[in-house]
Amino acid sequence: MNSQPEKIIESIVVTQNPDGTPHIAPFGLRQRNGLLLLAPFRPSTSLDNLLSGRQVSFNFTVDVRVFAGALTGRRDWPVIKSLLGAWVLENALSYQEVKLVNVIDDDVRPELYFETQSLVNVSPFMGFNRAQAAVLELCVLVSRLNRLSIEKIDAEINYLQIAINKTAGEHEFEAWGWLIDAVENHKATLQGHHVA
Repeated sequence: MNSQPEKIIESIVVTQNPDGTPHIAPFGLRQRNGLLLLAPFRPSTSLDNLLSGRQVSFNFTVDVRVFAGALTGRRDWPVIKSLLGAWVLENALSYQEVKLVNVIDDDVRPELYFETQSLVNVSPFMGFNRAQAAVLELCVLVSRLNRLSIEKIDAEINYLQIAINKTAGEHEFEAWGWLIDAVENHKATLQGHHVA
């Protein structure tokens, strides 16, 4: 038995809505038995779109605003059509167009397995700075606000803030601000009032 956790790659999944428009959402992507695995929680627009058989792409970008934006209601990012017809992020460093080949159904979190149809490298990956990694970690926390204690969230934010203060650029500060606003709104909702 493998005691190591599975490696999860943070990606932007672009699916196609029934009306043909793109739907952008961040997902942790795993590789298992030569296939790519997504496990979205129900209910989910992305899940509905993924199960539809319409085109989908897995995108990789260092612009952490796309991750933070998708979690905070800012899903309108520039996209283009790929050669195979999937929507892809205009600023993706690379992307994969994939085909759904297997579903292990579950009432809470089904597992969807995909086969790569094409892999396109647009520009080289020069690495993440620490602030980008901190924003991605805060994205994970924000996606789980209803499942984590405020104390845990605050402790994580205090630690991640160090990397933001030391290495963030304009994009990282902007993304961080959106996520902090989401956390503050969540806290206010728990206390019975909403922050504008």
